[in-house]
Amino acid sequence: MDQPLIETLLADKAHPLHLYHMGRALEEAEQAYDAEEVPIGAIIIHRQHGLVASAHNQREELIDPTAHAEMIAITQAARSLRSWRLEDCLLYVTLEPCPMCAGAIVQARIPFVCFGCADSKAGACETLYQITSDARLNHRCRVLGGIRAEECAGILRRFFLERRAEGKK
Repeated sequence: MDQPLIETLLADKAHPLHLYHMGRALEEAEQAYDAEEVPIGAIIIHRQHGLVASAHNQREELIDPTAHAEMIAITQAARSLRSWRLEDCLLYVTLEPCPMCAGAIVQARIPFVCFGCADSKAGACETLYQITSDARLNHRCRVLGGIRAEECAGILRRFFLERRAEGKK
């Protein structure tokens, strides 16, 4: 596939490839929801090997503030590929990555991030910060947001409405 065609496909948030992969990340978010974790899911796709990681938030289960879906997926992908450099990978995540996760994305050399809904409180790819595209850093990645955004926002809304109704944070 030639580079201009790849660039066109990667820029289209309604492309079937993106819709499919975000669906897989949403399945991970549902697993988090079922486990009473904040429902965020992430997957990592390698260009030659396909799916190399799938994860969801596990902060409550692991009692670990760093156990975000993206962080767990990055660790899984690095182990699967036997390299911390994830240069031929695409990350799909249901919520825009936070500063911690955006920093890990840069450190892992992931060239492309696709996210579902924006995060007005902690988004670090486009909304509050642009860590993944900051020219002062040694690596940058392209970001495509808004893939299946309503579905991604919907599961989060439902989760927090239920928690508030139960009197939980």
